[in-house]
Amino acid sequence: MGRTVFSHFLTLSNSSPRFVSSFRTCGGYGRKYWKRPATITQRQVLDRRNSAGFRCVCSVSITESAAEGNSSSFVRKRIVSGVQPTGSIHLGNYLGAIKNWISLQNTYDTLFFIVDLHAITLPYDAKSLSKATRDTAAIYLACGVDTSKASVFVQSHVRAHVELMWLLSSATPVGWLNRMIQFKEKSRKAGDENVGVALLTYPVLMASDILLYQSDFVPVGEDQKQHLELTRELAERVNYLYGGRKWKKLGGRGGTIFKVPEPLIPPAGARVMSLIDGTSKMSKSAPSDQSRINLLDPKDVIANKIKRCKTDSFPGLEFDNPERPECNNLLSIYQLVSGKTKEEVAQECQDMNWGTFKPLLTDAVVDHLCPIQVRYEEIISDSAYLDKVLAEGATKAAEIADVTLSNVYQAMGFLRR
Repeated sequence: MGRTVFSHFLTLSNSSPRFVSSFRTCGGYGRKYWKRPATITQRQVLDRRNSAGFRCVCSVSITESAAEGNSSSFVRKRIVSGVQPTGSIHLGNYLGAIKNWISLQNTYDTLFFIVDLHAITLPYDAKSLSKATRDTAAIYLACGVDTSKASVFVQSHVRAHVELMWLLSSATPVGWLNRMIQFKEKSRKAGDENVGVALLTYPVLMASDILLYQSDFVPVGEDQKQHLELTRELAERVNYLYGGRKWKKLGGRGGTIFKVPEPLIPPAGARVMSLIDGTSKMSKSAPSDQSRINLLDPKDVIANKIKRCKTDSFPGLEFDNPERPECNNLLSIYQLVSGKTKEEVAQECQDMNWGTFKPLLTDAVVDHLCPIQVRYEEIISDSAYLDKVLAEGATKAAEIADVTLSNVYQAMGFLRR
């Protein structure tokens, strides 16, 4: 599935992921900005962003967050995450995001969706979109997403996503979108004639995906921090423009329309890198399939990729040597799939050469992925079961989304249905 949209639950350590408890108003500027938007120049905004930055500070653990308030009246915090439907999930997606999602679903109210609307922002194969959507859902279920704990659905099956995006678009300054780094990079590569408006407005749809469900936390990776920043800014902006007493005068409950989400951040160093370049993240968009291990790769393909992966000529194997990024990456993968600690792996492999280590890594990866591949085949061959899961997930999601959408329509002054 292309890239994840609310990037990933990334963790290399065995410790719990942690959350930001007091996140600054995005970009470093506060509510005063929303009261006097015309007095803030673009340069002032950028200067404040550069000085304050997008600070991801770990201060509240999962157990602390889940235990907030009186246990008798406790309502679970909500987390949303979306992923694009390419139908091909690689080891980096799994180790960095999916495994962590499985643990979070035990503690949080979780919504997981296949973001097929995001998949059409760049040229795509219409014939394969439906199949890729089903395949991606099946892979995630095979990895352990529990439908009794998490709602799994397809983005386009909940129409409130598109409706809210249009409403948010009316409140989104074009200048904000023009500053998005991903738009600049992708439009430059594709060329103006091949870039649709959807690529520019993609972050507004992402904001809709998050705000629609009144999300408490959103998993973010390095490439999505700026998009979550925009989501938070947009929530604050709409709350100021249409919420509070203005909404109450229109017959609403007043107060804030959107909950401003906090970022869920990964522990340091939690990235699975390419097999052919230890300084680049493992990615579905990389031209060479040799650069990644796909979850559905057969044993012989996995063995061949690991056998041919880039290494170095240093003696022994070690973590955290900046001159040996490939070594650190392969040891990290072995640590994750074997379930061993970093210390155990370091001691086990310190005197090994690559000829000894690569077969060891191959066996560990194959053994780890085998149960997932078996379960995937069971799910994808039972289309009635998969359709039922996605339909039930969409129904549950729509119940939440429709309440938010109705409130936004009311607060913005629309004639009630």
